[in-house]
Amino acid sequence: MHSLLTPVLALIVWTLIIWIWMYATRIPAIGAAKIDPNAARHPGSLDILPSNVRAVADNYNHLMEQPTIFYAMVFYVVLAGHTDPLHIWLAWAYVALRVVHSLVQNTINAVPVRFLVFALSTLVLAAMAVREVIAAI
Repeated sequence: MHSLLTPVLALIVWTLIIWIWMYATRIPAIGAAKIDPNAARHPGSLDILPSNVRAVADNYNHLMEQPTIFYAMVFYVVLAGHTDPLHIWLAWAYVALRVVHSLVQNTINAVPVRFLVFALSTLVLAAMAVREVIAAI
């Protein structure tokens, strides 16, 4: 666990787990609602599915958004040769917070809790970026 790239792998694996979770809930819900799969061509066409099913799909989409900055940040740090224990710790903290965010969104979906976890993960990502800006000065 001394590599800064290992948290990247962990978040990729977590994203794939959420993908499985999404289809494990979405496909049965589409069948139960008797929705023609072709009706799902456009965004919003599955809005009639239960909220708990939509939450998992929303979470999967969220894992395609801000984490892309995390991936770029980690690759920048590695390529710049700035890997150190603090960056590794911050990267693992980011991944852990994203996992917690997923679990909150996909279970209780309490927006204030989700927002707090999201804000904390953003601060971790910002700390990584600030460290690199300082190193570049």
